[in-house]
Amino acid sequence: MSEFQAISDADLELLRQHDTPTVCNTIELFEIRPRTAGYMDGRIRSCFPEMEPMVGYATTATYRSSSAPREAESTRSLEAQAAAMADLPRPSVVVFQDLDDPPVAATFGDVMCSTYQAFGSVGLISSGAGRDLEQVRALGFPIFTNGAICAHGYSQTLQINIPVRVGGVTVRPGDLLHGDANGVTTIPPEAASRIARACPQFVGLERPILEYVKSGKADAEGLGQVRRQFAQQWRDLAAKVQREQ
Repeated sequence: MSEFQAISDADLELLRQHDTPTVCNTIELFEIRPRTAGYMDGRIRSCFPEMEPMVGYATTATYRSSSAPREAESTRSLEAQAAAMADLPRPSVVVFQDLDDPPVAATFGDVMCSTYQAFGSVGLISSGAGRDLEQVRALGFPIFTNGAICAHGYSQTLQINIPVRVGGVTVRPGDLLHGDANGVTTIPPEAASRIARACPQFVGLERPILEYVKSGKADAEGLGQVRRQFAQQWRDLAAKVQREQ
């Protein structure tokens, strides 16, 4: 675990208190990556959008189910995958890249999710499909997939804890992930703690606009005024967090 930088439990809890769009908006304040980078595209959707935000560190794997294993090809067991989680920060998020395109069968079901949860995982993301969705929902285990397929085919986990490509984003072992009903984003590791602490400040910037438009007295002139105030406060907050980097 020593080669990965984990943030404090308090900062993880701060991130859990905010939705993923707020986290993405807060990342923009720091101007450390393009605004179109770092988050998964619309192929990756929450299966249980009612669940609370998922925050954890990636443990990755590649997967295939379209054909039986070739004789010279090694596969990795569920036990090996669970053991590999010990080498990464916790809580973990299991991230699968399904090498079949399109997916042929489900990457996971309730047995795998129950196992991951028992070994410290707080969620799962797959570029492929899942199954046993009602049983996994009962676990309180957030999952994000490209769909559902009822069978597991020739289920094979091929490589563990290597960079994978999911939803247009490269995810590396130990990457910090945040996901909810709106999708999944990575959080830049060099600023993760500062981003967590800036989220409440960003929410404070938006509050006056929301209060104004819900007041029942809003007009175009007043809306323009509160939006200009927001823009200036955004610039001030961005300058502040960038000075602190």
